Amino acid sequence: MDKAITNEEYNTIIIGGGCAGIASAIAAAKNGAKILLIESGPFLGGELISGLPIDGCLNARGEWIVGGIIKEIFDECAKRKGYIGPVCDFRALWVVCIDPIIMQFAIIDVLKRYSIDILLYSFADGVEIDNNKIRGIYVTNKLGRTFYSAKIFIDCTGDGDIAVKSGASFEQGGSNLEDLQPVSIVYRMENVDSEKLLKFVIDNLDNVSLGESEYIANGKSKKELAESLIKQGLPKVFFIGDGPLLSSAIEDGLIEPCSMLAITPNSILRKAVSINSTRIVVDAQKTNDLSKAIYILYNQIDQGVNFLINRVPGFENSKFAGIAPRIGIRETRRIIGDYILTREDVLGAKKCYDGVAKGGHEIDIHGKGKEHTRLQLKDGGSYDIPYGCLIPKGILNLFIAGRIISSTREAHSSARVMGTCMAMGQAVGTAASICVKNNLLPREVNVSILRSILMEQGAILNGTY
Repeated sequence: MDKAITNEEYNTIIIGGGCAGIASAIAAAKNGAKILLIESGPFLGGELISGLPIDGCLNARGEWIVGGIIKEIFDECAKRKGYIGPVCDFRALWVVCIDPIIMQFAIIDVLKRYSIDILLYSFADGVEIDNNKIRGIYVTNKLGRTFYSAKIFIDCTGDGDIAVKSGASFEQGGSNLEDLQPVSIVYRMENVDSEKLLKFVIDNLDNVSLGESEYIANGKSKKELAESLIKQGLPKVFFIGDGPLLSSAIEDGLIEPCSMLAITPNSILRKAVSINSTRIVVDAQKTNDLSKAIYILYNQIDQGVNFLINRVPGFENSKFAGIAPRIGIRETRRIIGDYILTREDVLGAKKCYDGVAKGGHEIDIHGKGKEHTRLQLKDGGSYDIPYGCLIPKGILNLFIAGRIISSTREAHSSARVMGTCMAMGQAVGTAASICVKNNLLPREVNVSILRSILMEQGAILNGTY
Protein backbone atom coordinates (compact mmCIF):
# COMPACT_ATOMS: atom_id res chain seq x y z
CA MET A 1 0.00 0.00 0.00
CA ASP A 2 1.32 3.42 -0.99
CA LYS A 3 2.10 5.79 1.82
CA ALA A 4 -0.57 8.46 2.26
CA ILE A 5 0.72 11.98 1.64
CA THR A 6 -1.32 13.54 4.44
CA ASN A 7 -3.49 12.59 7.38
CA GLU A 8 -6.70 14.55 7.98
CA GLU A 9 -9.37 14.06 10.62
CA TYR A 10 -13.13 14.69 10.75
CA ASN A 11 -15.68 13.36 13.18
CA THR A 12 -17.94 12.08 10.39
CA ILE A 13 -17.01 11.09 6.85
CA ILE A 14 -19.60 10.33 4.20
CA ILE A 15 -18.57 8.51 1.06
CA GLY A 16 -20.85 9.04 -1.93
CA GLY A 17 -22.52 12.29 -2.97
CA GLY A 18 -25.81 10.97 -4.35
CA CYS A 19 -29.28 11.25 -2.79
CA ALA A 20 -28.45 9.48 0.46
CA GLY A 21 -25.03 11.11 0.79
CA ILE A 22 -26.40 14.62 0.33
CA ALA A 23 -29.10 14.06 2.94
CA SER A 24 -26.63 12.40 5.34
CA ALA A 25 -24.20 15.31 5.11
CA ILE A 26 -26.86 17.98 5.62
CA ALA A 27 -28.46 16.12 8.55
CA ALA A 28 -25.15 15.52 10.30
CA ALA A 29 -23.94 19.09 9.80
CA LYS A 30 -27.30 20.54 10.87
CA ASN A 31 -26.87 18.68 14.15
CA GLY A 32 -23.34 19.87 14.81
CA ALA A 33 -21.03 17.28 13.25
CA LYS A 34 -17.87 18.23 11.34
CA ILE A 35 -18.48 16.66 7.93
CA LEU A 36 -16.45 15.60 4.94
CA LEU A 37 -18.48 14.49 1.91
CA ILE A 38 -16.46 12.55 -0.66
CA GLU A 39 -17.68 11.99 -4.23
CA SER A 40 -15.84 10.12 -6.98
CA GLY A 41 -17.44 12.10 -9.80
CA PRO A 42 -17.64 15.78 -10.81
CA PHE A 43 -21.23 16.40 -9.61
CA LEU A 44 -23.20 16.08 -6.39
CA GLY A 45 -26.76 14.82 -6.29
CA GLY A 46 -26.65 11.52 -8.18
CA GLU A 47 -30.06 10.73 -9.64
CA LEU A 48 -31.49 13.97 -8.20
CA ILE A 49 -29.93 15.78 -11.17
CA SER A 50 -30.71 13.12 -13.79
CA GLY A 51 -34.09 14.48 -14.84
CA LEU A 52 -35.99 11.61 -13.27
CA PRO A 53 -39.01 12.44 -11.13
CA ILE A 54 -38.44 12.02 -7.39
CA ASP A 55 -40.17 8.76 -6.46
CA GLY A 56 -41.00 7.74 -2.92
CA CYS A 57 -41.86 11.13 -1.39
CA LEU A 58 -45.58 10.39 -1.43
CA ASN A 59 -47.54 7.16 -1.22
CA ALA A 60 -50.18 6.06 -3.73
CA ARG A 61 -52.78 7.96 -1.70
CA GLY A 62 -50.94 11.20 -2.40
CA GLU A 63 -49.81 11.63 1.23
CA TRP A 64 -46.29 12.90 1.94
CA ILE A 65 -44.19 10.21 3.63
CA VAL A 66 -40.79 11.93 3.36
CA GLY A 67 -40.08 15.35 4.79
CA GLY A 68 -37.28 17.32 6.36
CA ILE A 69 -34.17 17.76 4.25
CA ILE A 70 -35.72 16.84 0.95
CA LYS A 71 -38.33 19.58 1.41
CA GLU A 72 -35.55 22.02 2.27
CA ILE A 73 -33.98 21.25 -1.09
CA PHE A 74 -37.35 21.49 -2.86
CA ASP A 75 -37.80 24.95 -1.30
CA GLU A 76 -34.53 26.04 -2.89
CA CYS A 77 -35.73 24.67 -6.24
CA ALA A 78 -38.94 26.68 -5.84
CA LYS A 79 -36.99 29.89 -5.13
CA ARG A 80 -35.24 29.40 -8.47
CA LYS A 81 -38.57 28.51 -10.20
CA GLY A 82 -37.52 24.92 -10.84
CA TYR A 83 -40.13 23.15 -8.70
CA ILE A 84 -43.23 21.67 -10.31
CA GLY A 85 -44.33 19.61 -7.31
CA PRO A 86 -46.37 16.44 -6.78
CA VAL A 87 -47.75 14.86 -9.94
CA CYS A 88 -49.83 11.68 -10.27
CA ASP A 89 -49.37 9.26 -13.17
CA PHE A 90 -52.84 7.77 -12.50
CA ARG A 91 -51.14 4.40 -12.85
CA ALA A 92 -49.58 3.67 -9.46
CA LEU A 93 -47.47 6.60 -8.31
CA TRP A 94 -47.30 10.12 -7.06
CA VAL A 95 -43.92 11.69 -7.89
CA VAL A 96 -42.32 15.08 -7.34
CA CYS A 97 -41.20 16.81 -10.52
CA ILE A 98 -38.31 19.26 -10.60
CA ASP A 99 -36.03 20.92 -13.12
CA PRO A 100 -32.77 18.92 -12.93
CA ILE A 101 -30.68 21.94 -13.91
CA ILE A 102 -32.16 23.99 -11.08
CA MET A 103 -31.74 21.02 -8.72
CA GLN A 104 -27.96 21.24 -9.16
CA PHE A 105 -28.01 24.79 -7.81
CA ALA A 106 -30.43 23.91 -5.01
CA ILE A 107 -28.16 21.16 -3.71
CA ILE A 108 -25.14 23.46 -3.63
CA ASP A 109 -27.20 26.20 -1.96
CA VAL A 110 -28.12 23.91 0.93
CA LEU A 111 -24.67 22.33 1.31
CA LYS A 112 -23.12 25.80 1.45
CA ARG A 113 -25.66 26.86 4.08
CA TYR A 114 -24.29 24.22 6.46
CA SER A 115 -20.61 24.80 5.54
CA ILE A 116 -20.11 21.19 4.48
CA ASP A 117 -16.63 20.27 3.26
CA ILE A 118 -16.78 18.45 -0.07
CA LEU A 119 -14.17 16.53 -2.01
CA LEU A 120 -14.96 15.81 -5.67
CA TYR A 121 -13.06 13.66 -8.17
CA SER A 122 -11.89 11.55 -5.24
CA PHE A 123 -12.15 7.79 -4.83
CA ALA A 124 -12.03 5.93 -1.52
CA ASP A 125 -9.85 2.97 -2.44
CA GLY A 126 -8.77 1.56 0.90
CA VAL A 127 -9.91 1.03 4.49
CA GLU A 128 -7.98 0.52 7.71
CA ILE A 129 -9.99 -1.46 10.25
CA ASP A 130 -9.06 -2.51 13.77
CA ASN A 131 -11.22 -4.80 15.93
CA ASN A 132 -14.23 -4.31 13.66
CA LYS A 133 -13.90 -0.50 13.78
CA ILE A 134 -12.90 1.58 10.79
CA ARG A 135 -9.91 3.69 11.74
CA GLY A 136 -9.83 5.56 8.47
CA ILE A 137 -10.04 5.45 4.69
CA TYR A 138 -7.54 6.09 1.92
CA VAL A 139 -8.69 8.53 -0.73
CA THR A 140 -7.00 8.95 -4.11
CA ASN A 141 -7.19 12.00 -6.34
CA LYS A 142 -4.81 14.13 -8.40
CA LEU A 143 -3.08 15.29 -5.23
CA GLY A 144 -2.11 11.71 -4.48
CA ARG A 145 -3.29 9.56 -1.62
CA THR A 146 -4.64 10.88 1.68
CA PHE A 147 -5.63 9.05 4.84
CA TYR A 148 -8.81 10.40 6.44
CA SER A 149 -9.71 9.32 9.97
CA ALA A 150 -13.04 9.78 11.73
CA LYS A 151 -15.19 8.48 14.53
CA ILE A 152 -18.16 7.62 12.29
CA PHE A 153 -18.34 6.66 8.61
CA ILE A 154 -21.38 6.56 6.36
CA ASP A 155 -21.32 4.49 3.17
CA CYS A 156 -23.55 6.06 0.52
CA THR A 157 -21.56 4.79 -2.46
CA GLY A 158 -24.50 2.93 -3.98
CA ASP A 159 -22.32 -0.18 -4.28
CA GLY A 160 -21.37 -0.55 -0.61
CA ASP A 161 -17.68 -0.05 -1.39
CA ILE A 162 -16.64 0.94 2.13
CA ALA A 163 -18.78 -1.68 3.81
CA VAL A 164 -17.40 -4.46 1.64
CA LYS A 165 -13.78 -3.27 2.03
CA SER A 166 -14.42 -3.40 5.78
CA GLY A 167 -15.56 -7.01 5.62
CA ALA A 168 -19.34 -6.65 5.48
CA SER A 169 -21.35 -9.46 3.93
CA PHE A 170 -23.58 -8.70 0.97
CA GLU A 171 -25.98 -10.18 -1.55
CA GLN A 172 -26.29 -9.47 -5.25
CA GLY A 173 -29.05 -10.17 -7.74
CA GLY A 174 -31.64 -12.84 -7.17
CA SER A 175 -31.22 -16.59 -7.39
CA ASN A 176 -28.74 -15.95 -10.20
CA LEU A 177 -25.82 -13.62 -9.41
CA GLU A 178 -26.01 -12.29 -12.95
CA ASP A 179 -29.71 -11.54 -12.55
CA LEU A 180 -29.51 -7.77 -12.24
CA GLN A 181 -31.80 -4.95 -13.24
CA PRO A 182 -30.70 -3.04 -16.36
CA VAL A 183 -28.82 0.23 -16.25
CA SER A 184 -30.28 3.26 -18.05
CA ILE A 185 -29.62 6.85 -19.05
CA VAL A 186 -32.42 9.38 -18.81
CA TYR A 187 -32.65 12.03 -21.53
CA ARG A 188 -34.70 15.20 -22.01
CA MET A 189 -36.83 16.69 -24.79
CA GLU A 190 -37.94 20.33 -25.05
CA ASN A 191 -40.83 22.15 -26.72
CA VAL A 192 -43.27 19.30 -26.19
CA ASP A 193 -46.94 20.00 -26.87
CA SER A 194 -48.48 18.52 -23.73
CA GLU A 195 -52.06 19.11 -24.82
CA LYS A 196 -51.54 17.19 -28.04
CA LEU A 197 -49.72 14.36 -26.24
CA LEU A 198 -52.48 13.98 -23.67
CA LYS A 199 -55.17 13.99 -26.38
CA PHE A 200 -53.30 11.13 -28.07
CA VAL A 201 -53.32 9.28 -24.74
CA ILE A 202 -57.08 9.48 -24.22
CA ASP A 203 -57.72 8.56 -27.87
CA ASN A 204 -55.38 5.54 -27.67
CA LEU A 205 -55.85 4.04 -24.21
CA ASP A 206 -54.36 0.68 -25.17
CA ASN A 207 -50.91 2.35 -25.33
CA VAL A 208 -50.77 3.42 -21.70
CA SER A 209 -50.92 1.95 -18.24
CA LEU A 210 -53.53 3.47 -15.94
CA GLY A 211 -55.03 2.26 -12.67
CA GLU A 212 -52.44 -0.40 -11.74
CA SER A 213 -52.89 0.68 -8.13
CA GLU A 214 -56.34 -0.21 -6.85
CA TYR A 215 -56.17 2.81 -4.61
CA ILE A 216 -55.48 5.20 -7.51
CA ALA A 217 -58.01 3.41 -9.73
CA ASN A 218 -60.69 3.70 -7.03
CA GLY A 219 -63.24 2.01 -9.28
CA LYS A 220 -62.69 4.41 -12.20
CA SER A 221 -62.46 3.24 -15.80
CA LYS A 222 -59.29 3.65 -17.82
CA LYS A 223 -60.94 6.50 -19.74
CA GLU A 224 -61.91 8.28 -16.53
CA LEU A 225 -58.33 7.99 -15.26
CA ALA A 226 -57.05 9.40 -18.56
CA GLU A 227 -59.49 12.30 -18.17
CA SER A 228 -58.01 12.93 -14.70
CA LEU A 229 -54.55 12.94 -16.27
CA ILE A 230 -55.68 15.50 -18.84
CA LYS A 231 -57.30 17.63 -16.14
CA GLN A 232 -53.98 17.60 -14.24
CA GLY A 233 -52.51 19.09 -17.43
CA LEU A 234 -49.00 17.73 -17.13
CA PRO A 235 -47.40 15.16 -19.48
CA LYS A 236 -46.88 12.32 -16.97
CA VAL A 237 -47.39 9.42 -19.36
CA PHE A 238 -46.44 5.75 -19.04
CA PHE A 239 -46.41 4.04 -22.45
CA ILE A 240 -46.30 0.23 -22.11
CA GLY A 241 -44.05 -2.03 -24.14
CA ASP A 242 -46.97 -4.29 -25.12
CA GLY A 243 -49.09 -1.42 -26.43
CA PRO A 244 -49.44 -0.92 -30.20
CA LEU A 245 -47.32 2.25 -30.22
CA LEU A 246 -44.18 0.73 -28.71
CA SER A 247 -44.77 -2.79 -30.05
CA SER A 248 -44.91 -1.54 -33.64
CA ALA A 249 -41.80 0.60 -33.13
CA ILE A 250 -39.95 -2.40 -31.66
CA GLU A 251 -41.13 -4.63 -34.52
CA ASP A 252 -39.99 -2.04 -37.08
CA GLY A 253 -36.56 -1.85 -35.43
CA LEU A 254 -36.97 1.80 -34.48
CA ILE A 255 -36.32 1.17 -30.77
CA GLU A 256 -34.95 -1.70 -28.70
CA PRO A 257 -37.38 -3.95 -26.78
CA CYS A 258 -38.45 -2.22 -23.57
CA SER A 259 -41.15 -2.64 -20.95
CA MET A 260 -42.09 1.02 -20.90
CA LEU A 261 -41.34 4.54 -22.02
CA ALA A 262 -42.02 6.94 -19.18
CA ILE A 263 -42.52 10.65 -19.86
CA THR A 264 -42.25 13.13 -16.98
CA PRO A 265 -42.41 16.94 -16.96
CA ASN A 266 -39.32 18.73 -15.62
CA SER A 267 -39.67 22.32 -16.88
CA ILE A 268 -42.90 24.21 -17.54
CA LEU A 269 -40.96 27.18 -18.95
CA ARG A 270 -39.10 25.11 -21.55
CA LYS A 271 -41.98 22.66 -22.10
CA ALA A 272 -39.44 19.99 -21.22
CA VAL A 273 -39.87 16.37 -20.27
CA SER A 274 -37.58 13.56 -19.25
CA ILE A 275 -37.65 10.19 -20.98
CA ASN A 276 -36.92 6.93 -19.18
CA SER A 277 -36.75 4.00 -21.60
CA THR A 278 -33.13 3.02 -22.34
CA ARG A 279 -31.81 -0.18 -20.84
CA ILE A 280 -29.06 -2.75 -20.97
CA VAL A 281 -28.45 -5.55 -18.46
CA VAL A 282 -24.88 -5.33 -17.21
CA ASP A 283 -23.09 -5.87 -13.91
CA ALA A 284 -22.31 -2.26 -13.00
CA GLN A 285 -19.46 -3.39 -10.75
CA LYS A 286 -17.57 -4.60 -13.83
CA THR A 287 -16.17 -1.27 -14.98
CA ASN A 288 -15.16 -2.52 -18.43
CA ASP A 289 -18.65 -3.81 -19.15
CA LEU A 290 -20.33 -0.69 -17.77
CA SER A 291 -18.07 1.52 -19.88
CA LYS A 292 -18.87 -0.41 -23.06
CA ALA A 293 -22.59 -0.05 -22.29
CA ILE A 294 -22.38 3.68 -23.01
CA TYR A 295 -22.21 2.98 -26.76
CA ILE A 296 -25.45 1.00 -26.62
CA LEU A 297 -27.24 3.47 -24.35
CA TYR A 298 -26.36 6.46 -26.53
CA ASN A 299 -27.61 4.58 -29.58
CA GLN A 300 -30.88 3.88 -27.76
CA ILE A 301 -31.21 7.59 -27.01
CA ASP A 302 -30.78 8.40 -30.70
CA GLN A 303 -33.44 5.82 -31.52
CA GLY A 304 -35.77 7.20 -28.87
CA VAL A 305 -35.46 10.82 -30.02
CA ASN A 306 -36.24 9.88 -33.63
CA PHE A 307 -39.13 7.67 -32.55
CA LEU A 308 -40.70 10.41 -30.42
CA ILE A 309 -40.40 13.09 -33.08
CA ASN A 310 -41.71 10.90 -35.89
CA ARG A 311 -44.36 8.77 -34.20
CA VAL A 312 -45.65 10.39 -31.02
CA PRO A 313 -48.10 13.31 -31.29
CA GLY A 314 -46.91 16.31 -29.31
CA PHE A 315 -43.25 15.67 -30.09
CA GLU A 316 -43.29 16.74 -33.77
CA ASN A 317 -41.64 20.09 -33.04
CA SER A 318 -39.67 19.00 -29.99
CA LYS A 319 -35.91 18.81 -29.79
CA PHE A 320 -33.32 16.85 -27.88
CA ALA A 321 -32.29 18.81 -24.77
CA GLY A 322 -29.69 16.75 -22.92
CA ILE A 323 -28.94 13.63 -20.94
CA ALA A 324 -28.29 12.69 -17.34
CA PRO A 325 -24.67 13.27 -16.23
CA ARG A 326 -24.20 9.58 -15.39
CA ILE A 327 -25.49 6.10 -16.12
CA GLY A 328 -28.36 5.24 -13.80
CA ILE A 329 -27.68 2.03 -11.85
CA ARG A 330 -30.64 0.25 -10.28
CA GLU A 331 -28.86 -2.43 -8.30
CA THR A 332 -25.51 -3.92 -7.42
CA ARG A 333 -24.78 -5.06 -3.86
CA ARG A 334 -27.17 -5.22 -0.92
CA ILE A 335 -25.30 -5.06 2.39
CA ILE A 336 -26.42 -7.45 5.14
CA GLY A 337 -27.46 -5.42 8.18
CA ASP A 338 -28.90 -6.03 11.62
CA TYR A 339 -32.35 -6.21 10.02
CA ILE A 340 -33.22 -7.32 6.48
CA LEU A 341 -36.21 -5.55 4.93
CA THR A 342 -38.46 -8.09 3.18
CA ARG A 343 -41.06 -8.30 0.45
CA GLU A 344 -43.68 -8.91 3.16
CA ASP A 345 -42.60 -5.77 5.05
CA VAL A 346 -43.03 -3.69 1.90
CA LEU A 347 -46.24 -5.10 0.46
CA GLY A 348 -47.85 -5.33 3.88
CA ALA A 349 -46.99 -1.69 4.68
CA LYS A 350 -45.38 -2.85 7.93
CA LYS A 351 -44.94 -0.40 10.81
CA CYS A 352 -42.30 -0.87 13.49
CA TYR A 353 -41.23 0.84 16.72
CA ASP A 354 -37.70 1.57 15.44
CA GLY A 355 -38.66 2.92 12.02
CA VAL A 356 -36.42 5.85 11.07
CA ALA A 357 -37.59 6.38 7.47
CA LYS A 358 -40.56 5.49 5.29
CA GLY A 359 -40.90 3.94 1.85
CA GLY A 360 -43.96 3.96 -0.37
CA HIS A 361 -42.79 3.02 -3.86
CA GLU A 362 -44.12 -0.11 -5.55
CA ILE A 363 -42.00 -3.23 -5.86
CA ASP A 364 -40.43 -2.39 -9.20
CA ILE A 365 -38.05 -4.92 -10.77
CA HIS A 366 -36.94 -4.14 -14.31
CA GLY A 367 -35.72 -7.05 -16.42
CA LYS A 368 -34.41 -7.78 -19.89
CA GLY A 369 -36.38 -6.34 -22.78
CA LYS A 370 -40.06 -6.20 -21.87
CA GLU A 371 -39.66 -8.01 -18.52
CA HIS A 372 -40.98 -5.90 -15.64
CA THR A 373 -42.44 -6.83 -12.25
CA ARG A 374 -44.59 -4.25 -10.44
CA LEU A 375 -46.48 -4.97 -7.19
CA GLN A 376 -48.50 -2.46 -5.19
CA LEU A 377 -48.42 -1.78 -1.44
CA LYS A 378 -51.36 -2.57 0.82
CA ASP A 379 -53.99 0.19 0.78
CA GLY A 380 -51.69 2.51 -1.17
CA GLY A 381 -49.77 3.15 2.05
CA SER A 382 -46.15 3.05 3.23
CA TYR A 383 -43.78 0.90 5.25
CA ASP A 384 -41.23 1.69 7.93
CA ILE A 385 -37.51 1.14 7.44
CA PRO A 386 -36.06 -0.13 10.73
CA TYR A 387 -32.86 1.37 12.11
CA GLY A 388 -31.18 -2.04 11.82
CA CYS A 389 -31.41 -1.89 7.99
CA LEU A 390 -28.86 0.93 8.11
CA ILE A 391 -26.19 -0.76 10.25
CA PRO A 392 -24.04 -3.45 8.58
CA LYS A 393 -23.35 -6.58 10.54
CA GLY A 394 -19.86 -6.99 11.92
CA ILE A 395 -18.75 -3.33 11.73
CA LEU A 396 -19.04 -1.10 14.75
CA ASN A 397 -18.79 2.48 13.45
CA LEU A 398 -20.34 2.37 9.99
CA PHE A 399 -23.77 3.36 8.73
CA ILE A 400 -25.14 2.49 5.29
CA ALA A 401 -27.83 4.33 3.33
CA GLY A 402 -29.24 4.39 -0.19
CA ARG A 403 -29.70 1.51 -2.58
CA ILE A 404 -27.28 -0.66 -0.56
CA ILE A 405 -29.91 -0.93 2.18
CA SER A 406 -30.10 -4.28 3.99
CA SER A 407 -32.99 -5.92 2.16
CA THR A 408 -34.14 -8.74 -0.02
CA ARG A 409 -34.08 -8.10 -3.76
CA GLU A 410 -37.82 -7.45 -3.95
CA ALA A 411 -37.79 -5.04 -1.02
CA HIS A 412 -34.74 -3.32 -2.48
CA SER A 413 -36.62 -2.60 -5.70
CA SER A 414 -38.98 -0.42 -3.69
CA ALA A 415 -36.53 1.18 -1.26
CA ARG A 416 -33.92 2.17 -3.89
CA VAL A 417 -35.81 5.26 -5.12
CA MET A 418 -34.67 8.81 -4.43
CA GLY A 419 -37.21 9.96 -1.85
CA THR A 420 -36.66 6.89 0.29
CA CYS A 421 -32.87 7.17 -0.06
CA MET A 422 -33.06 10.80 1.10
CA ALA A 423 -35.09 9.73 4.16
CA MET A 424 -32.53 7.04 4.97
CA GLY A 425 -29.73 9.56 4.54
CA GLN A 426 -31.36 12.00 6.96
CA ALA A 427 -31.76 9.18 9.49
CA VAL A 428 -28.12 8.04 9.45
CA GLY A 429 -26.72 11.58 9.29
CA THR A 430 -28.74 12.51 12.39
CA ALA A 431 -27.72 9.27 14.13
CA ALA A 432 -24.07 10.00 13.32
CA SER A 433 -24.32 13.40 15.02
CA ILE A 434 -25.74 11.70 18.13
CA CYS A 435 -22.79 9.30 18.10
CA VAL A 436 -20.29 12.14 17.82
CA LYS A 437 -21.88 14.30 20.53
CA ASN A 438 -22.25 11.47 23.03
CA ASN A 439 -19.25 9.29 22.17
CA LEU A 440 -21.47 6.43 21.09
CA LEU A 441 -21.34 3.76 18.44
CA PRO A 442 -24.31 3.27 16.07
CA ARG A 443 -25.78 0.34 18.00
CA GLU A 444 -25.68 2.38 21.23
CA VAL A 445 -27.96 5.13 19.89
CA ASN A 446 -31.33 5.42 21.61
CA VAL A 447 -33.67 5.05 18.65
CA SER A 448 -36.53 6.82 20.46
CA ILE A 449 -34.34 9.90 20.84
CA LEU A 450 -33.25 9.62 17.20
CA ARG A 451 -36.86 9.44 16.06
CA SER A 452 -37.75 12.50 18.15
CA ILE A 453 -34.96 14.58 16.61
CA LEU A 454 -35.88 13.42 13.10
CA MET A 455 -39.52 14.40 13.57
CA GLU A 456 -38.56 17.76 15.10
CA GLN A 457 -36.61 18.39 11.90
CA GLY A 458 -39.44 17.51 9.56
CA ALA A 459 -39.10 13.76 8.99
CA ILE A 460 -42.39 11.86 8.69
CA LEU A 461 -42.35 8.73 10.84
CA ASN A 462 -45.73 8.36 12.54
CA GLY A 463 -49.26 8.01 11.32
CA THR A 464 -51.01 5.34 9.29
CA TYR A 465 -49.69 6.48 5.95
